[in-house]
Amino acid sequence: MTTQEFTFPSVDGAHQIHARLWLPEGRPRGVVQLVHGVAEHVGRYEDFARFLTDHGFAVGGEDHLGHGETAQADGSFGWFAEKDGWTLVVRDVRRMRELLGERFPGLPLFLFGHSMGSFLARTYLCRWPGTVDGCILSGTGQEPAPLVAFGKLAAGLIAGARGSKKVSPLIHSLSLGAYNRQFAPNRTSADWISRVEGEVDRYLADPLCQISPTVGLYRDMLGGLQEIAAPKSLARMDPGTPVAFFSGEADPVGSNGKGVRKVYAMFQRVGCRDLELHLYPGGRHELLHVEDRDEVCRDMRAWLEKRMAHGA
Repeated sequence: MTTQEFTFPSVDGAHQIHARLWLPEGRPRGVVQLVHGVAEHVGRYEDFARFLTDHGFAVGGEDHLGHGETAQADGSFGWFAEKDGWTLVVRDVRRMRELLGERFPGLPLFLFGHSMGSFLARTYLCRWPGTVDGCILSGTGQEPAPLVAFGKLAAGLIAGARGSKKVSPLIHSLSLGAYNRQFAPNRTSADWISRVEGEVDRYLADPLCQISPTVGLYRDMLGGLQEIAAPKSLARMDPGTPVAFFSGEADPVGSNGKGVRKVYAMFQRVGCRDLELHLYPGGRHELLHVEDRDEVCRDMRAWLEKRMAHGA
């Protein structure tokens, strides 16, 4: 495997998006585009990229606005934009897809979105239907509509009064901060991501993961959650695009499986024809950082291979 790094202009007109590309030794057979979650960066997927390149896939991904090396230039960690932040980030994901298509013309391309990245991937499926050959949604979910609306309103009010770059302990406690509660007594603030203590410690030691999401980011993300739950948005998806759901049954983001099944049913209702659901007993939020990650990777690869064989 070889690794390349590059940048491209964000659609916000102000930032350079940092991106990575992992290449197999020979000619790639397909492409997987990674869409990372909140408070992390695409570099955390190095091991997964190595697994995929070992099986002939090229793998690419970018650090979103407010994240990773994209945010290092001006220190804008945990913040998208003053307005339309969700649209700007998903358009950068779209631009990355275009760049990968130009680099690997004719090859099947699959999205892989984790956590907030799964929300972005779902937004992508609604806004640009039929432009990817399949999508893996990892660690997704869908909170009840009233809770999402309340959170967006609260974040928006704080952003209006104190600025969108404000970090609010209240808003955090209602969202990411709530996920650790079901694993009390807690060893760390991130017990919810994995049962493997070493993986949790590695996450907490990563300086690019130690960011506090701003009220602006929460406002934008919760607005994105409203969009991808709206029937009119779901109806725009290409029902022929294969979609696979991978989550742990102890993942609070997916309401311990219930939220994942909810999204699966939403896709079913709008006529999506090729859906798979994989729920792993005891698995927490990050299935790529659990004890049985080899099983998870094999299952994801099998799904990709099947869609490749069917000419997805």
